[in-house]
Order: sequence, then structure tokens, then C-alpha cells
Amino acid sequence: MKITLDILSYIPHILAVLNTLSAILVSIGYFNIRRQNKGIHKICMIAALIVSTIFMVFYLYYHAKVGYIPFAGEGDIRYLYFTLLASHVILAAIAFPLVLITAGLAARSKFNTHKRFARWALPIWLYVSVSGVIIYVMSFHIYTQ
Repeated sequence: MKITLDILSYIPHILAVLNTLSAILVSIGYFNIRRQNKGIHKICMIAALIVSTIFMVFYLYYHAKVGYIPFAGEGDIRYLYFTLLASHVILAAIAFPLVLITAGLAARSKFNTHKRFARWALPIWLYVSVSGVIIYVMSFHIYTQ
């Protein structure tokens, strides 16, 4: 008996979990740095970077194999969905280098500059993670084909 696993059908769900985990880790990291708990902040932010890297690998693999997936919603919800999607994609493109620069500054102990970049990187990273989950829910659970 041959068992085949269609991994592609699971990837959107994996991506949603990774986005959720990223948002949680970034939030915990933020709350800990606000309380001067630098050790937990560092662990959370490194973990969030790792989770986001894994997300990107799965995301690129999925879209290389599947390509474009049309949104099944009809009517006014399409405007909301595509506005959310556009802001998500644009901010994800901004977040990627911004997060890497911010992490690089911390790695080089340039904490004053790191803090200035982090004030932008953190909310954008959170928005991209949370909006990614909303897009997933809309596409795979509410407005299915």
C-alpha cells in the first residue's frame, strides 16, 4: 500500500500557524524589552526571525508550485480583500529588509540605532503577520471555491 502525502494542501495552514507564531514571538519580545528583560527579548526576536525564514521558504515553494489562486469572494468583500492583500504585500516587501537591518544593528550592539529602526520594523512586522492570517482565513475558510 502506497501512501502519498499532498504537502501542498497543508502549506496554507502551516503558513497561517507560522504567521501567528511570528506575531506572538514579536509581541512577547516587545513586551519583554519594555520591561528591560533583554535576554527574553533577544530569544523571542531570534525565534521570530527563524519562524519568518521558515515561513518564507514554505511560501516561495507553495507559490512556485501552485501559482496564483483566485479569491472566491464576490461583491464588496473583494475590495476589502484586495486592499488588505495589497497593503500586506507592500509592507511585507518593506518589512523584509527593515527587519534584517534592525536585527543586524542589534547583532553589532548598535542599540540606539537598533531602537530607532525597531520602532518602524515592529509594527510593520506585526501588521504583515496578522494581516497574513486574516488573508488566510478569508481565502481558505470564509470564501472558499
